[in-house]
Amino acid sequence: MVVVIIFVVLIAVGVHSCQVNADRSALKDYANSVSSLISRSDDNGRQVFSVLSPSGTPNASTLQNEINQARQTAAAVLSGARSLSPPDSVKTANSNLRLALQMRLDGISNIGKEIQPALGTSTSSDAINAIAAETARLYASDALYKDYVATALASALHANGIAVGGANGVTINSGQFVPDVQWVLPSFIASKLHTALQGSSANGGKPAPGLHGHTLNSVSVNGTTLQTGSPNTVAVKPAPTFRLNITNGGQNNETNVVCKVSVNGTSSSGQTVIPQTTAGQTTNCDVTLKSPPAAGTYTVQATVEKVPGEKNTSNNSQSYTVTFG
Repeated sequence: MVVVIIFVVLIAVGVHSCQVNADRSALKDYANSVSSLISRSDDNGRQVFSVLSPSGTPNASTLQNEINQARQTAAAVLSGARSLSPPDSVKTANSNLRLALQMRLDGISNIGKEIQPALGTSTSSDAINAIAAETARLYASDALYKDYVATALASALHANGIAVGGANGVTINSGQFVPDVQWVLPSFIASKLHTALQGSSANGGKPAPGLHGHTLNSVSVNGTTLQTGSPNTVAVKPAPTFRLNITNGGQNNETNVVCKVSVNGTSSSGQTVIPQTTAGQTTNCDVTLKSPPAAGTYTVQATVEKVPGEKNTSNNSQSYTVTFG
């Protein structure tokens, strides 16, 4: 009888040991699959931000095609994640992995919709801002992966006695899709996307030959044009948006054109970067104050900043007496 009991115990121990080994093997296989998918996704991220940092004069159609290719890769990576069979210990992490990769697919897809408008003129500011919203989504996917996927996966591996890293350990990739946090800034995106366009100073080169510069024609708030030499009234809340109407009076397209509005005597100000203006054409530049000033009367100065090669800046600024109430 004792022999039978010992035999049964040994069988139970053996079955348990086999089950433990099977669970450990499944967890290692899952971790390796995640590592492979994230490595592929990270490579795709480098491709996306390479597209957004073109060398030479950007070609909208070419960039569009390259973003479409990146979108297809992101879709394939997400499909691979959906096909995984995660062990119970990492099912929540797997759900977060799918969400992070879905965010990357959505971000790339939406950037693709804005590439061509971003290289235009009249809608370029909106398109650049839209791209910035999507790069912020991509940056959030990095945080989601690192904080809620990689850490949970590492904990599960350690709990099962599986080494992480090193020569014999399981590799957990960093999952860095966005190479620099500055990519969430519209001004940074504009400078990267338009760095090689004619007239740009971003590449450190000399301005193209010919006339350069802008004229500030008028400034309006909520459809009402402000008057110089006369009092103007503007609602203080929400923080107002000033629309600067400007004309590129030169012979060259200009890039990264900075529009500024400041309320003298306060810290209230705002700035917008127009990715590109076209020679001889008029466009609008919307500048929202970062915070409204206290109620009162102030001098408001609106300016379109000097561009490389511009010699006459006398028509770049206008001042207004504005009562904020």
